[in-house]
Amino acid sequence: METSKSQSEIVTAPDPVELEMARIPMTAATMPTKDSDPLLVAFDEPYDPENPLDWPTGRKWMVTDVLSATGFNRIMVSTIMAPALSTIASELNMNSTESAMSLSIYLLATAFGPLFIGPLSEIYGRRVVLHASNVWFLIWNVLCGFATTKGTLIAARFLAGFGASAIYALGGGVLGDVWRPEQRGRSLGVYLLIPLLAVAVGPVIGGFMAARTTWRWMFWATSIFQGVMIFVAFFSFDETYGPLILRRRADRIRKETRNSNYYTQAERLDGDRSPGTVLGRALTRPLRLLLFHPIIQVSAILSGFNYGIMYVTISTFSEIWTSLYHQSVEISGLHYIAFSLGELAGSQVGAPLMDYWYKRQQSRNPAPESRIPLMFPSIIASWGGILMYGWAAQYQVQWSVVDIGVFIAMFGMQLGGMSTTAYVIDAYGDHTSSAMAASQFFKSLMAFCFPLFAPSMYQALGYGWGNSLLALVGMLLSIPLPIFLWKYGARLRAKAMSTY
Repeated sequence: METSKSQSEIVTAPDPVELEMARIPMTAATMPTKDSDPLLVAFDEPYDPENPLDWPTGRKWMVTDVLSATGFNRIMVSTIMAPALSTIASELNMNSTESAMSLSIYLLATAFGPLFIGPLSEIYGRRVVLHASNVWFLIWNVLCGFATTKGTLIAARFLAGFGASAIYALGGGVLGDVWRPEQRGRSLGVYLLIPLLAVAVGPVIGGFMAARTTWRWMFWATSIFQGVMIFVAFFSFDETYGPLILRRRADRIRKETRNSNYYTQAERLDGDRSPGTVLGRALTRPLRLLLFHPIIQVSAILSGFNYGIMYVTISTFSEIWTSLYHQSVEISGLHYIAFSLGELAGSQVGAPLMDYWYKRQQSRNPAPESRIPLMFPSIIASWGGILMYGWAAQYQVQWSVVDIGVFIAMFGMQLGGMSTTAYVIDAYGDHTSSAMAASQFFKSLMAFCFPLFAPSMYQALGYGWGNSLLALVGMLLSIPLPIFLWKYGARLRAKAMSTY
C-alpha cells in the first residue's frame, strides 16, 4: 500500500492496483512473494491443484451444494413453527410473547453462534466446524421434538440455533474460498437457490403437520434430513480454507526437509504469538470488526433491518390469513410460497446482473465498491412491496394482492442483500467468515427482536400504517447508507489495517 498517496486521492482518482491492495492490511500487502523468498510456502501461479480457487468446477459446486442443502434444513427449522405457534402455545401453556419467543429464540442463537464459529473456521478449517455444528444441531433439534415444557422447548431451540448458525459464518467464507470475484454472482445465486426455498417450505410443511399430525414431527422430520446431510457432508465436503491448506503444506515440507524456516504468510502475520493469543485474537475479530469498522457497521444495519422486517412478516403472516381472511392453518401456510418465490426471483435476477456489472467495471475499477450500485434498484421494490402488502391486508382486498406485495418486497430485499453480501466477501478476503459473523450478529438480533413487538404494533396501528412506518424507516436507512459506502468505502478499507 502506498503511504505517499492521500486518502482523498484513493477515493477520487482510484488506481485499480491500489484499490485492490486496499482490501488487505498493510502488513499482508508488504509480505514477500514466493519468487522473492524460496522459504515462503504459497500457492503456485498461475495454477495450483490444491488451491480451492483452481479446483475443477465440479468440485467447487460439490462443496457449494452441500453447504446449500445444509443451509436449507437449518433455515427451514427457523420458520417451520410459524403456522403452528398457536397449537404449540396451547399444549405447552405459553402466552403470546412466550410462543413468539419459542420461534425467535432460534434466531437469537444465530446472532451469537457465528461470533465463535466464524473465527474457529479460520483456525481449524471449514470442514471440521461444519461437521461439529451438524452433530450439535441434530442433537438439540431432536430434543425440541420431545419437549414437554415451554422452558425445555425454548432452551433446546436456542441451542439448536447455535449449531445452525454455523451456516451463516461458513456460507460466505466457503464461497470466497472457492469462487473468484467475477463468479461471485453466479455462485451466490446457486448457493441461495435451495436455502431460500426453506422460507416457504418450512411454514407449508409446518401448516400441514400442525393440522394433520403432532407438531413434534416438525422437528423429528428435519432431524432425519439432518442425519442424511451429516453422512453426505462427511464424504463430499473438502477443506476449502486456503491458509489452512498452506499451513498443512508447510508442516509437510518442514517435516520432509527438516528445515523449520519454511513459513506461510498467515504464520508470518501471527509472528511469535502463542496459540492461545492467536485463538483469542481470532475469537475477538468479529467484535472488533463490528465495533471499529464502518463498512461492517453499515452493511450490518442495511441487512439487519431487512432481515428483521422479513421475520416480522413471517411471524405475523399466518395470522392475517386465519384471522382476517378466515382461512385454515393449512392454507395459510401455502401463502408463504410468495416469500420464497420473491427471494428466488431476486437471487436469480441479481446473480447475472452482479457478474455483468462487475465485469463491466473491472477494467476501470475492480474494487469491492463496484457491487454497491445494484443496491439502489432494490429500494423501490423492497419498501413499495411492504406498503402494498400492508394496505392490501388492512382493507382485506383479494388475497393475491397481499401475496404479490410480499413477493415484490422479498424480491427487492434479496436483490439488495446479495450485493451487500458480495461486497463484504470481496472486502475482507481471508477473514470473510469473521466479517460475515459480525454482520450476522446484527441481522439475527433484529430477526429476534422485531417479531416481539410486531403483534403490539399491528394491534395499535393496523397493517397499513404499521407497514408504512416500517417502510419509512427502511427508506431512511437504505438510501444514504449505500451512498456512504460508495463514496468512502475505498478510504475506509485503506485505513482498516488492524483487521487481522
